Amino acid sequence: MSILSVSNFSGIFLFLSQLPTPGRCQHGVLAAETRALRSTMPVQAAQWTEFLSCPICYNEFDENVHKPISLGCSHTVCQSCLSKLHRKACPFDQTAIHTDIDVLPVNFALLQLVGAQVPNRQALKLSNLGEDKHYEVAKKCVEDLALYLKPLSGSKGVASLNQSTLSRPMQRKLVTLVNCQLVEEEGRIRAMRAARSLGERTVTELILAHQNPQQLSANLWAAVRARGCQFLGPAMQEEALKLVLLALEDGSALSRKVLVLFVVQRLEPRFPQASKTSIGHVVQLLYRASCFKVTKRDEDSSLMQLKEEFRSYEALRREHDAQIVHIALEAGLRISPEQWSSLLYGDLAHKSHMQSIIDKVSSGVQRSCFAPTDPPQQVSCCGSLV
Repeated sequence: MSILSVSNFSGIFLFLSQLPTPGRCQHGVLAAETRALRSTMPVQAAQWTEFLSCPICYNEFDENVHKPISLGCSHTVCQSCLSKLHRKACPFDQTAIHTDIDVLPVNFALLQLVGAQVPNRQALKLSNLGEDKHYEVAKKCVEDLALYLKPLSGSKGVASLNQSTLSRPMQRKLVTLVNCQLVEEEGRIRAMRAARSLGERTVTELILAHQNPQQLSANLWAAVRARGCQFLGPAMQEEALKLVLLALEDGSALSRKVLVLFVVQRLEPRFPQASKTSIGHVVQLLYRASCFKVTKRDEDSSLMQLKEEFRSYEALRREHDAQIVHIALEAGLRISPEQWSSLLYGDLAHKSHMQSIIDKVSSGVQRSCFAPTDPPQQVSCCGSLV
């Protein structure tokens, strides 16, 4: 696997750290709008397997009529289609275009991927003379990184996914960065987030490529046990969860003791090693995942009722898996989707399921670690990511 060097991101981080940040905007309305954007709007990318063609006319980008122009919202359309717009807004999400369309820069990173002859570079003047130098450094950095997508270049603007040494998540994140535009404020914010995400993934894959699988497994289950929880192995854990569901899926409310005894009695014929302690730890894992509605009683044990949204095995199992992923993140562990599938299910068939959970949990951890008002220069490219 080819791993991108973290040092490749120095240019773009330097550029973005020198630009006016939302917290420093002179106009309060603009600052508030930009903060809202950073907290609610995800980085958008074109259909990433078709990123070499215009999503409006479907023509492959070229150096003549169909030059690729990236907008602040990270949608990229050809110059011909852009010139036909009736209003200065993205045709896909209606994001306003604040720069004159005629002076929006051509996306040379995409042009080089279609084998087109890159024309003479546009002379672009930003609002601050000091920004010009950093803009050029950042743009060159993105163009250099885009070359890692060169093996993906296919015919008619469609990428071939099987020829790159980059992993699929790395490909998607790099395509997102390549489609970012660095002239407008919104584009710079998105580029910052895309670069950080790509940097985090690079560090993660580097760690995954060099860690010991046995030690990783031991560290994970130690972290789970440290939180009063337990994983009993793929087969036994699945049966335990199904029995919890059997006891509570009709809306019944049971005490923790009764629920644990119910599960143990039905598990023992197949799993003699089942104990009240181990099953109690499984129930604790679900409790940490907020799967129960707990009703306290004055002189008796509290009653546990399964929340309505978790009264199916798929929903309960997903929340269970997400809690274990969250524990791993808290412990600073980096685990690939393939490894998660093997650890929790004993096979590799649940790789996509685990990838979706990893993405959701990781984004939640990042939101809690990086407040929307934090200036970009304070953001580390090595945050938590599984």
